[in-house]
Order: sequence, then C-alpha cells, then structure tokens
Amino acid sequence: MTEKNPGRRVETLVSAGGVVWRRVDGQIQAVLCGLTLRAKAGAAKSQQLPDTSKIKNYRWSLAKGTPDPGETLEETALREVREETGLEVEIESPLGAIDYWFVGREAGVRFHKTVHYYLMTPTGGGFELHDPEFDVVQWFTSEEALKILAYANETEVLRRALKTIAER
Repeated sequence: MTEKNPGRRVETLVSAGGVVWRRVDGQIQAVLCGLTLRAKAGAAKSQQLPDTSKIKNYRWSLAKGTPDPGETLEETALREVREETGLEVEIESPLGAIDYWFVGREAGVRFHKTVHYYLMTPTGGGFELHDPEFDVVQWFTSEEALKILAYANETEVLRRALKTIAER
C-alpha cells in the first residue's frame, strides 16, 4: 500500500472482543455497552431490556479491548468482555475481524486497527460488575441492537453472529 501522506507515521493496533448472546422467549438478544452522549444522568446498570425512550442518549457498541502482554486474542476477548460487561462468558466460535483507520491526537500519526470478534454465551456474573469504561450495559433484542449500534462495522459483526446462530 502506498502512503498518501509520506510524512505521517502509521501505527498498527489490535483488539479483541465479543458478541454475547442469549435466547429469551424465542428471541435472540445481544449485549451492548453504552456511553452517555450528554452529561451523565446516573445510568441504570440493569440486566433488564432498556427503556427504549432513553436508547438515543447513548453511543452503543460491542465490548472489545487491547491485549495485555502475553495474552492470546481469545484470552483478551474473554477478559475484555468480562471487564466491560461484568459477565463471565465462554467462546463458541470466531466471527472474524474488522479493520479501520483513524487519526490520533498526536499530529502526523495514523492508526490501522484490527479487531477480532468471537461469538460468546454468558455463564455467570452480572452487569452490576462492569467496569467504569461504559456507563450502561444492557441486553437488546437482535433487531434493536442492529438499529442502534453506533458503528457500521460492528453492525456487520452482529449480522455475522446472527447468521452463525441461525445456521445451528
């Protein structure tokens, strides 16, 4: 690949995360993590489906994060999902990776990031145990999650997860 801006440094980043799912009354639900778009208003950290009137107050995404030294991608995904959602999970299968570019705060640096995702099921824990990186963590029906995910590439990951679940 030819660099369009030869004076810029390119950094490569890797992360891993997961799509945590369950079936309730025949409906597939997925876990999303939300960051408040306005001033924090004491977001509820509940395992209940959210009040749909408040969904627009958050930027919703999938749990993911950066490997610690010596961690495999699978270990990173399990740890990051546990930290960011409060749920203990197990990996069912890989969902592939997404990649994207962004510019950091440091002048002249571009980042190329690859995020590896896994399909996961909860085995314990609870949303009240999630770390402060997100303001709220909640279950959504798959249809609602597809509509409100903030990033198109994460929406595609959720579509892959739903296809994998349907093929069982």
